[in-house]
Amino acid sequence: MRIVRYRHGAQEHLGVVGGEALRPFPDEIDCLERYLERAPDPRSALPLGDAVPLCDVVLLAPARPRKNVFCVGRNYMGHAEEVARARGTSVNLPSVPTFFTKAPTAIAAPGAPLHLSAALSQQYDWEAELAVVIGSRCRDLPQAEALSAVFGYTCLNDVTARDLQKAHQQWFKGKSLDETCPLGPWIVTADEVGDPQNLDIAMRVNGSSKQSANTSQMIFDVKRIIASLSSGLTLEPGDVIATGTPDGVGFARTPPEFLRDGDIMEVDVARVGVLRNTVKLL
Repeated sequence: MRIVRYRHGAQEHLGVVGGEALRPFPDEIDCLERYLERAPDPRSALPLGDAVPLCDVVLLAPARPRKNVFCVGRNYMGHAEEVARARGTSVNLPSVPTFFTKAPTAIAAPGAPLHLSAALSQQYDWEAELAVVIGSRCRDLPQAEALSAVFGYTCLNDVTARDLQKAHQQWFKGKSLDETCPLGPWIVTADEVGDPQNLDIAMRVNGSSKQSANTSQMIFDVKRIIASLSSGLTLEPGDVIATGTPDGVGFARTPPEFLRDGDIMEVDVARVGVLRNTVKLL
């Protein structure tokens, strides 16, 4: 299934996409957390309302977790190598996933313009990522069982203010500005995606290819990420985990490239969808 959160008139709803239309869940199921309380198994049958054309609704971010978005840094070898080259350092890979977070206020809707302050940063950068959506409360999961906690997958763009990232000497501030975590356009349930380690992932800016890789190139696969993150740390339904970006980011290019007003970014993940947003520098 493709699960969407959307606005129709003044109301927000949750529904299932089929073709060019969607069918809403009952009104009391208006967010992902409520859906997961009622139907933790995506094959569970819930009554659906009459079809609504997609062109008549506004899509919202399909997940809105109560806590920060979990993220993994340097999780593709090509990206680790390009960062090292750009900084004039050697590649020094960690033995465990490197976790950081993005504030939930950074989450933006698919198709929405990203209002970014030019006075605050001159170095906004793109990062295409596969995001995991957790479906059940869990802790201390072994790798062999880790995928059982996954409800589905979506596209995520880890937009980053590189100059703030450098100035603050850590990742949180430069990656948590408002509207720097577009998410969507929907969540595709895990049963439809299948193996998360065999998905093509790409970023296009104004139609030009910037990133192109496959999730098989991850240093730490989804199972390892979930097992490591859940060790001593409870994951909850609706939590979102961004699994890292491949090479091709702007600041590591020669010469460096950063986002400009009007740029259109497209995160494209096979079997998941295309997340499209336009940059609006203020």
